[in-house]
Amino acid sequence: MLATALLLAGTAIGQGADRTATTNYVLKCIGCHLQDGSGLPSAGIPDFVGKVGVFARLPEGRAYLLHVPGVIGSSLSDREIADLLNYVMDIYAGESLPVPYEPFTADEVAALRATEIGNVVKYRRVIAAKLAEEGIELADYPWP
Repeated sequence: MLATALLLAGTAIGQGADRTATTNYVLKCIGCHLQDGSGLPSAGIPDFVGKVGVFARLPEGRAYLLHVPGVIGSSLSDREIADLLNYVMDIYAGESLPVPYEPFTADEVAALRATEIGNVVKYRRVIAAKLAEEGIELADYPWP
């Protein structure tokens, strides 16, 4: 409990971020993407910082974000996932976020949850190719 409180103190609570989304980031995401969003690229966990927003540009990218194993398997409600994804975009996307940004909604999450994407790694490669055609690079991703 104290460890969680200390982690929360170091996140964006003081910056007005939704406390539930912040707590869900700590409980569901921080183990892989770390407190600062830098991830563990050498272990296949991409860096969020200034990069994650590119996925919000495409419907397929938005579906990918939902189907990342830690999100789809999180047991969070559609509203909680929408809030968490918006938190990630707000805190970590920086200039990679499309303008204008269309926030995730619970209805969108419900629809994306029902979308079959198959192998998430292969699906990410398809998105990377589409974004590359637009001159947009993704964070390093060492999965074969």
